[in-house]
Amino acid sequence: MTTTIIFVYLGMVLSIGLLSNRLFRGTGEDYFVASRSIGPFLLLMSLFGTNMTAFAILGASGEAYHSGIGVFALMPSGSALIIPVIFFFIGTRVWALGKKHDFLTQVQYFRQRWESDGFGLLLFIVMIALLIPYLLIGVMGGGLTLAQVTKGEIPQWAGGLLVCLVVLTYVGFGGMRGTAWANAFQTMVFMVLGGVAFFVIVDKLGGLDNAMAQVAAKHSNLLIRGDHISPIKMLTYTCMPLSVGMFPHLFTHWLTAKSARTFRWPLMFYPLCIAVVWLPSVLLGIFGHLDFPGLKGPAANSVLVKMIDMHAPGVLAGLLAAGVFAAIMSSLDSQVLSISNMFTQDIVRHYRKDSELSEKDQVLWGRLFVFFIFAVAYGLSLVSARSIFTLAVWSFTGFASLFPIVVAALFWRRSSKVGAFASVITVAVLWSYFFFQGWKVPGYTVGMTGIMPVAVILTASAAAMVIGSLMSKPPKETTLEKFF
Repeated sequence: MTTTIIFVYLGMVLSIGLLSNRLFRGTGEDYFVASRSIGPFLLLMSLFGTNMTAFAILGASGEAYHSGIGVFALMPSGSALIIPVIFFFIGTRVWALGKKHDFLTQVQYFRQRWESDGFGLLLFIVMIALLIPYLLIGVMGGGLTLAQVTKGEIPQWAGGLLVCLVVLTYVGFGGMRGTAWANAFQTMVFMVLGGVAFFVIVDKLGGLDNAMAQVAAKHSNLLIRGDHISPIKMLTYTCMPLSVGMFPHLFTHWLTAKSARTFRWPLMFYPLCIAVVWLPSVLLGIFGHLDFPGLKGPAANSVLVKMIDMHAPGVLAGLLAAGVFAAIMSSLDSQVLSISNMFTQDIVRHYRKDSELSEKDQVLWGRLFVFFIFAVAYGLSLVSARSIFTLAVWSFTGFASLFPIVVAALFWRRSSKVGAFASVITVAVLWSYFFFQGWKVPGYTVGMTGIMPVAVILTASAAAMVIGSLMSKPPKETTLEKFF
């Protein structure tokens, strides 16, 4: 029964994405940014849904299982405050420039802002590399969920493949409009069913007070910050939400807005949406100790699904597992489409000098690259056994460290391509260094001081941007008139 419900749900998502194809206008702009026609509700659901992947559902509960209640202070609390500010100061300006100059990707914007093909190519390569770990989260989470709820009848490799095929189909046919519609549906599903899962499981544990009392009696250290999370680690974690300013998938969604007023709903309701999703995930991760003690490392990724399967078998388990799938796919689709968009516009179309790439060919190249990226992500998911939370943290670290680039581009007229090059290269070098230093070290911080690598890389990135810009020629006045 559980498997049947999940397949029915996947069929519904597929249908929504395919139905959107009837409104497809056959242009590259419509395929990649829905002809800039998305309204406030769809924009809110798209922005929130695409940013809440398995990281916020499986990853949060898995990390809370190990580290306790302090996990809520690491990402969601800072995100609730910082992300709407980024939407207001960065997102609305990006939308206005995109509409004025017909930008379809962030690489197009940065390439023209600093008049450098080389910088556009470098940024494309770096962002693709940083987004791959994020893609792995969705594929791994889908396979893990299906394997757990079917008790191994459907192996993890088959579950990951199924998620890839479903998302590949509706993204390929529906483009951004299909993605936005599917995201809205899936975001509502995982928010509602996440709440249902929380109340059902807590009720089976004897109520919230009883569950908290049991945890306090056996694992009291999980209900306080304690030694799991140092103050300096918590402080430097606040840099992570800055990644939203450079995520390709969120950048693309900003460009889809119908008007600047469309951003009102995301600004007002995003913090509430974060609370609705993260609080149940973190608390259920902690409660997982009551039923499944002793999980080690990445094994905790499945604690939420294990609890759903134990306390809500049958039909309800199928519905709740569908909610987990909703969170996974609502991110995976936008991420893959944004990569496809960048490849089509910033590589194929930009470097095709012999003739203009037709609208039909833009869509074709986009669809082909969607298939290629899914094949790569799926292949890597078969050999990766890392913590979902850790994978996300390293991806966020890279994108947050690139944040000075978009700030300088939008607000500092004196910033130059030399500063931009210096900033990106600094991020690439330092991220690679810290990654290889700490990849296999649980809870890694710089020199084990509690300072997250993102704080060091972000500071160095900003310094490189400032120093490089001041030591080089400023952009041409004609360029500045175009963007300011």
